[in-house]
Amino acid sequence: MRKERVTFASGCSLTVPPPTLESIYADWEFFRPRLLLRPQEITNNPEFIRRIGTISINTAIEVDLSGNVNSTHVLGRHMMNGIGGSADLARAAFLSMFICPSTAKGGKISTIVPMVGHLDSSEHSVCVIVTEQGVADLRGKSPSARARLIIENCAHPDYQPLLRDYVGRGGNGHSVQSLGAAFGMHLSFAKRGDMRTVNWADHY
Repeated sequence: MRKERVTFASGCSLTVPPPTLESIYADWEFFRPRLLLRPQEITNNPEFIRRIGTISINTAIEVDLSGNVNSTHVLGRHMMNGIGGSADLARAAFLSMFICPSTAKGGKISTIVPMVGHLDSSEHSVCVIVTEQGVADLRGKSPSARARLIIENCAHPDYQPLLRDYVGRGGNGHSVQSLGAAFGMHLSFAKRGDMRTVNWADHY
């Protein structure tokens, strides 16, 4: 705002580091006409979100090859945060984007996995996936095309061969998922501390 790159912001809360909050209060006359906090019933109202053509940008913990998103649970078990308003925005937005790094824990965890360990936003509410590797626009794509696009554009290069191998073993079904191997990467991390050690053959 001070650099005039953003002219106005509206939301139901403002979460900033303490020094930033102090600087806002110290310059309140500048920020008062530029910030508006409203009740969640307004900011997260699906009808309002859709009517104004919102572009929704939310964070993900992990994304699977169908485009389903886990926003709240690490490895499907340990809660990291609440879902907040992301589901309301993802479902109703004109364009719904989810953003995350391609890996975590120094590369031992891939955020792009065969199947998410916990589902917060389904593939039907997700339009675009973004990591530092690239962008996957999933709109209008078949399940197999989605999987290939997410692997090639969003997965870390260390994990692309593993994910391609997984898809290659998926058979001729409508979706690429294998019920036996879908959580193989999660189980590999739980047992050996690194998703890269997965051996798909162990799960078939």
